[in-house]
Amino acid sequence: MARLANGDRSALEFIYNATSAKLFGICLRILGERNEAEDALQDVYVNLWRSADRYDPERASPISWLATFARNRAIDRLRTGKVQRGAVPVDEAMEITDDAPLADAMLETEQRNEKIHHCLGELEERQQDAIRTAFFNGATYAELAETRDVPLGTMKSWVRRGLAKLKRCLEI
Repeated sequence: MARLANGDRSALEFIYNATSAKLFGICLRILGERNEAEDALQDVYVNLWRSADRYDPERASPISWLATFARNRAIDRLRTGKVQRGAVPVDEAMEITDDAPLADAMLETEQRNEKIHHCLGELEERQQDAIRTAFFNGATYAELAETRDVPLGTMKSWVRRGLAKLKRCLEI
């Protein structure tokens, strides 16, 4: 938000990509028409570009601030009287909640997943293969050892050492 307040266009693109689906959902639930929701969403980002410097991190998270922004913009469009078909009544729009995960939580999950895959890629091929097969496919040590034609103790060592390396990488 600070980069956007300083006029950084790439920050607007990043914010749009991270939040547009959630904000569009808010607008669509209130307005009931796709075209109206798209127009409201466009207004949200135009206004955001102009007023990003008003964002106060002490008062709300970025996604909460933007969700309120979108909700208010959609309600404003309802109040003009132009949106009729499919829209909720204005007094009901105030109560609409959004149960989708917050954008910052989705970003954290995505970043964590990228880190895990990066760290897995740093392991030896045999460790990487064994760990992926065990955790993603549910294979046991015995099944891994049998399919790779290695002793059970060797497979356990590969996985144990691989997990130790993975843990160190993830802690960095």
